[in-house]
Amino acid sequence: MSVIETKSCHIGPEIIHEEFIAEHIFVFILQGTVQGYEGNRKYSISPEEYYLIRKNHLVRLSHEKSKFEKVIVVFDEKFLKLFQEKHQKLTANFSSKDAFIRINKSELVPSYINSLMPYYNRTGKIDETFADVKREELLMILLKLQPELAGVFFDYGIPEKIDLEEFMNRNYKFNVRVERLAYLTGRSLSAFKRDFKQVFNETPGHWLVKKRLQEAHFLIDKKNKKPAEIYLDLGFENLSHFSFAFKKLFGLTPTELTGQKENINRDSFAAMA
Repeated sequence: MSVIETKSCHIGPEIIHEEFIAEHIFVFILQGTVQGYEGNRKYSISPEEYYLIRKNHLVRLSHEKSKFEKVIVVFDEKFLKLFQEKHQKLTANFSSKDAFIRINKSELVPSYINSLMPYYNRTGKIDETFADVKREELLMILLKLQPELAGVFFDYGIPEKIDLEEFMNRNYKFNVRVERLAYLTGRSLSAFKRDFKQVFNETPGHWLVKKRLQEAHFLIDKKNKKPAEIYLDLGFENLSHFSFAFKKLFGLTPTELTGQKENINRDSFAAMA
């Protein structure tokens, strides 16, 4: 899984697709709506709304392809440390652990976004000559609006050891490497695999596939979802692999299960008639 460029201020119709957020990201929606997903929580970001997405979290973002425009500013750790040294900003407490942090409405933010426009080049990025200056300006605005965000920006610690079962049941739909899951739970890879075996009595790979397929069966059987609608959201990279794994576990393909459901519904309707 690739990571986002660190020194960047982007404008354009494309949204980030990384599921692991390696650096803090400020997102301002100019046009269209973004759907955000974090574990069991969903967010909808509308035009003129802006959020900070925290690093070291698993999230998924999607949007309609037509009529969509956004501005993204990335705050990497190197930049934040230089900023903190320059301005002597102290850390603060920030109680929420959510990945999506809504920024308070203020005229300062839209004005800042408008000020960016002359600096963008044809690739939708700000010229590097001005990138750090504009990032510093935005960071000062955000800290003025919500001083407690210092507890987010200037926390350079690695994830602490957390409850493995709760984390996995909340994040099993994300298609990231086991090494990344281990890091986010505050464990080495070997400790993660050992603890995983104790909690689930399975390897991470086998458990993840089974858990995703069980959810897929539920969505098709009980929620009438189509296979093509759900396989990506459940962490499968393509429909053929999803269908193969589904049949291996349940003895029939997702399409065959859908067909069974349709036949049952037709028979029930005919009986009522």
